[in-house]
Amino acid sequence: MSDQQTTHETLLSNLEQHLVAERYCVHIRNRYLAVAANFLRFLDRRRICVEASRPKDISAYLRCELQRFRRHRGHSPISLRSWEASHTSGIHQLLRLAIGKWPPDPLPSSVNARFDRTLCMEYGEWLREWRGLAAETVDGLLAEARRFLCSNGRCKGAETLMHMTVADIDAYLQSRVSSLRRASRKGIALGLRSFVRYLYETGRTGHDLSRFVIVPRMYAYESIPSALRPADISAVLSSTRQDRSPIGLRDYAILMMLSTYGIRAGEVVRLRLEDIDWRGDRFYIRHTKTGSQSVLPLLPSVGDALLDYLRRGRPASDVREIFVRARAPYRGFRSGSSLYTPVRRRLEAAGIHPVGKCGPHAFRHARAVSLLRAEVSVKAIGDLLGHRSAGSTAVYLKLATEHLRGVALEVPNMEKQP
Repeated sequence: MSDQQTTHETLLSNLEQHLVAERYCVHIRNRYLAVAANFLRFLDRRRICVEASRPKDISAYLRCELQRFRRHRGHSPISLRSWEASHTSGIHQLLRLAIGKWPPDPLPSSVNARFDRTLCMEYGEWLREWRGLAAETVDGLLAEARRFLCSNGRCKGAETLMHMTVADIDAYLQSRVSSLRRASRKGIALGLRSFVRYLYETGRTGHDLSRFVIVPRMYAYESIPSALRPADISAVLSSTRQDRSPIGLRDYAILMMLSTYGIRAGEVVRLRLEDIDWRGDRFYIRHTKTGSQSVLPLLPSVGDALLDYLRRGRPASDVREIFVRARAPYRGFRSGSSLYTPVRRRLEAAGIHPVGKCGPHAFRHARAVSLLRAEVSVKAIGDLLGHRSAGSTAVYLKLATEHLRGVALEVPNMEKQP
């Protein structure tokens, strides 16, 4: 047996152990192992070491397999995307074990590309260390910086940035925001302004052009946030509670957390097993925006929902996050936005179609309104919601419309008198 064969057998054995540890079902394990073994034979025929594999090698493999599929079946796969996913999933798992990070970061193709890549790394570090921004905020600002650097289909480079003009900024904004709402335009403009200011402060532009990045004006309290009515929340909780499947138990516990405490979706998905103090009937929340921590009472109804999920719905897993995916690999949700789909699905199943946004944040707004109606102080509501300033909590005052009617001014009759 050659050394290459021994290496491949070791890799496949490690892959099998990994799939078993991640609790993939037997059918999926066998599928992934078969595809991985076939890919290794493909690399052998091309005399490519597995550690030297690149994304282009997977593309070449898929082309060969697609041709073979068409020869044998006489037609193409019904869903090309699903067919590709059934092949690449096992290969990606194999290469992560063999190489580590996969897919690898693309290699810069030019001097300008290398400069832009280094610049973004330094910008991200500046946002984290000097501005103290949360990870999700940093990711959003970095994404906008990368779009700007690669606008017009080419990398900017040091010389282009040094001679950047207001016209360049206007052209980029026009290409990005022409079909977006004001709120989205504001986010893009603020992201670009932050990056342009950083370029000036680090000496990469000759003039401070950040003041020329025009941000759309958003008037305070000009719109009313989306919120669910108490009847809507009762209906979706009742509907979800009837689903005793593992997914149903998980979704019900998530909805109970959202509706009872009004915490952010990101704070729910980051909740860990050690954050629950079962003896003390309390739990700890790390607020995603402020970085602070709150201790909240674990109400019996919420505790029962969590216990029901942990005992009967949560898959066996080594991860510490309480809420995990329902399919292997059993890991925690990537971010709070991952809850949007299950929440929307549960609302639709309950026959609820709210006006405006129908994601997890609607429960947060609804909880704030219910506390306002119960005459809880704005300070106490802000502490529960994890707000740093009272101004953030004041936004929810707009939702208490029946209270606002009591202080509304009479509008004079503007009709023309005969």
